[in-house]
Amino acid sequence: MMAVLELAPVIGKAAACDALAVPRASFYRRRARNDRPCQARPARPRPGRALSEQQRQGVLDVLHSERFVDKSPAEVRAALLDEGRYLCSERTMYRILADADELRITPESIAAPPVQKARAVGQRP
Repeated sequence: MMAVLELAPVIGKAAACDALAVPRASFYRRRARNDRPCQARPARPRPGRALSEQQRQGVLDVLHSERFVDKSPAEVRAALLDEGRYLCSERTMYRILADADELRITPESIAAPPVQKARAVGQRP
């Protein structure tokens, strides 16, 4: 692009783009992007139904309890639903754990177990 910018005043933008095999649309798009001032995005507002900090801490306390310390959020949610308690969704539990830096996903935990091929009937091992 820099070469096109240097060559354009001498031979013209279209000829410079053709000579350097740069699509003109890319040249104009890049130039327009560079001419615009960079604007920071506004902070995303907190959803109205989001859990409060106290509720999030309550979920963490339940997940840290001795009863559920070795259970996945899916197992915790199912056990609590059996008791008639609903704290939050399984996905929210995972988000809360991730925000607390307590979610450890390792390649071993997501790897599929090895599969053995089935032998054909009458085939020797």
